[in-house]
Amino acid sequence: MPQSAPYVTYAIIAITVLAYFIQATPYGNQFIESFIKSNEQIRAGQVWRLLTPALLHANLMHIGFNMYALLSFGTGLERDFGHRRFLLLYILGAFAGNVMSFLMTNADSLGASTAIFALVGAEGMFIVNNRKLFAGRFRSAIGNIIFIVVINLVVIGSLANVDNWGHIGGLVSGVMFSWFASPIFQVEGIPPVLHVVDRRPMREIITGEMAADMVAKGITPRRRRKRRENENDNEEENHGAA
Repeated sequence: MPQSAPYVTYAIIAITVLAYFIQATPYGNQFIESFIKSNEQIRAGQVWRLLTPALLHANLMHIGFNMYALLSFGTGLERDFGHRRFLLLYILGAFAGNVMSFLMTNADSLGASTAIFALVGAEGMFIVNNRKLFAGRFRSAIGNIIFIVVINLVVIGSLANVDNWGHIGGLVSGVMFSWFASPIFQVEGIPPVLHVVDRRPMREIITGEMAADMVAKGITPRRRRKRRENENDNEEENHGAA
């Protein structure tokens, strides 16, 4: 299997922890209000709020749980996917989760769990894509993923103030991205000298990245149309008042 230090995972953890320290400063409330997922502000054009909530957390337990999950899943996934694909997966998961939350609920939300669920979904599809390599461990490995998803969506997701739509959006995006772009490993060589190579065609990786880019761009025309509609409505109201 590929061997490389998961420095993207470590960098994401460091940036997220730094953001949490900023939240604890006198400027913390302003910092949160500037980057939390707020449907009203997103409709007003602040589209960065579809991504930045992944840097914010409600309390120490919240960030601790998410960073532990990121470390647990991220180190292995980054090793298998490579730094670039892993970073794209994390960003896509955070974005897609917040887009789903934006479309399905008006509640403000924050937290990296959108991206964490993308990692869980990607891990599951990676196991499916490489089931021959996992051999006898396939059922237990995919069973663990299913168990984690069910517990988090059904049990933890039923708690108050938990944005389950964000979790679902992240999970689906991770599965879709991994379906197109996760490595497909194959053992090659002559015993005892064996090595593992990624047989995923580059065109499929590019397809996965293009699909992610299309998802990211897809919200923009919708937002612009909505903004124009709101502006037209305001103009009509102003004319009527005159």
